[in-house]
Amino acid sequence: MWGGDWGWHYGLMGFGGLLFWGLIIAVIVFALRGHGCCHHHRDRPGEKTALDILKERYARGEIDDDEFKRRRKELE
Repeated sequence: MWGGDWGWHYGLMGFGGLLFWGLIIAVIVFALRGHGCCHHHRDRPGEKTALDILKERYARGEIDDDEFKRRRKELE
């Protein structure tokens, strides 16, 4: 009744364990990449940096020369 070769059962259990841990690691890597933990936001095309916004405000005349220089120094 319980006889036979059980080696293939252990092989399936080992494969299942590897699959489980592989999925856990893949989820962690995906979460870290998706939330910006491992790269800078300025690497994304089309996204403005704080300095870009500051330059636009200066160009529109919303801030004066002294404020622009002070804030630029803080950002850099």
